Amino acid sequence: MFDPFNDFGKNGYLQNVRKDKNEAVIKSFEHNLFRANITDALQYLESRKAIAYKDFLKVHEILFSSYYPWAGKDRSITMPDRAVIKGSVIFCHPFDAKRAVETGLTIGQKKSEMGKRPGEVMGLFAYGHPFLDGNGRTMLLIHLELAYRAGFSISWADTKKIDYLSALSKEIDSPGQGILDSYLLQFKGNRTERSNWGKSVLAMKGLDGLDDKNQIDGNLSDPIVVEKYREFEKKRGYAYKLLGDISESIETEACDECKNTPCTCGGDGRSLSRQRG
Repeated sequence: MFDPFNDFGKNGYLQNVRKDKNEAVIKSFEHNLFRANITDALQYLESRKAIAYKDFLKVHEILFSSYYPWAGKDRSITMPDRAVIKGSVIFCHPFDAKRAVETGLTIGQKKSEMGKRPGEVMGLFAYGHPFLDGNGRTMLLIHLELAYRAGFSISWADTKKIDYLSALSKEIDSPGQGILDSYLLQFKGNRTERSNWGKSVLAMKGLDGLDDKNQIDGNLSDPIVVEKYREFEKKRGYAYKLLGDISESIETEACDECKNTPCTCGGDGRSLSRQRG
């Protein structure tokens, strides 16, 4: 089992507060915790005018801090010196997690771009892989909120886990090529009201978690490991385009329908400032 702290025997899986070691027990407790805290996490996201990296961390903390003392802290803090992979998937350098997630947030908070590139956004979140566990559930809730603000929803219940994960792995290898976009856009529809999210999310298969297939892929002080990461980023060939503070990179004009900045209703009306012009 994934043991980045090298203390599984003493403190259980990822130093959980109960020191659980049994996979079935861990998965059950994690999922029950997710069920208990999902409403608080979604309400927190709804309250944010713009969603920044600190909010990504906060959602994870809300969901999992009762079980993992390190919840809400990313790999630059919890495991800064080692590389992480899952099967053939290589996750980014721990100090690049913030950049990858912020790029996804930059795209995702522009309505027209989120509508066309939902898979690219999710792929950037997945490549960032900020946490030792709980990444999938955290980024799913944030993706739901971004899609809602952009005026649509993805029918996640209709996706197939094996097909989604296959497309996600390819997206990480070759980002921005439309691979995961093509898959997710098949399930794009009218936005679902927030009041229905909890039930639909909890009905999804594969949310019982446990990132026990994560593996440590060497020490980042090893020149061989460093070169491997350099070559992987080169092969990905992705241009990270951040526009300074995340709150300045999203749409900043008030919406005619909800009067909020940015729009939170998913409406397609012209902005007030454009109307006056």
